[in-house]
Amino acid sequence: MEYSNNVTVFDHPLIQHKLSILRNVDTPSKQFRELVEEITMLMCYESMRDLPLEDIDVKTPMGIAHSKHLKGVKLAVVPILRAGIGMVDGVLNLVPAARVGHIGLYRDEKTLEPHEYYCKLPKNIDKRLIIVTDPMLATGGSAVDAIKLIKERGGKHIKFMCIIAAPEGIKALTEAHPDVEVYCAHVDDKLNEIGYIVPGLGDAGDRIFGTK
Repeated sequence: MEYSNNVTVFDHPLIQHKLSILRNVDTPSKQFRELVEEITMLMCYESMRDLPLEDIDVKTPMGIAHSKHLKGVKLAVVPILRAGIGMVDGVLNLVPAARVGHIGLYRDEKTLEPHEYYCKLPKNIDKRLIIVTDPMLATGGSAVDAIKLIKERGGKHIKFMCIIAAPEGIKALTEAHPDVEVYCAHVDDKLNEIGYIVPGLGDAGDRIFGTK
């Protein structure tokens, strides 16, 4: 399947190695959480290559260094509850000044449609680069609706970051929001009859928080 220019699938060896452990049914919750954070941090590092820089002079013990730093970038991380929370620290490790919002959506088990129950975003969301996180992009319904909520509240520059995606989810998201950049570690085969990614890794929320 071919994807739009706004979709990046990472093939970095460290990401792929950690993903293989993440998938393993025997990986315990503690290690699973750590891997989600580590993979997110590696993906975040790569996805921020387009951040603007400006020149700055820095006084070192030996003289003046002509350096660069970020040019006025304000970042917001917005996880889709609940599994998206597991990716937040991976972003904050690199950009500790980022503000964090939350969007709560639950999926109807019969229709597979998402329903909103919570939305709290940082101030000046229209002036921020927004990273929406959710480990799994399955049907795409939650991602599409979460981004719609952000746009309704003024968000403009949005990136979506997941770990595993299904082709159906990528199609739904890129068609609904062609302006949003999508980043993932792997695109799996398909969705099964109950909307889970195959082979996937099971329910990411359950595995992060140790629930069933």
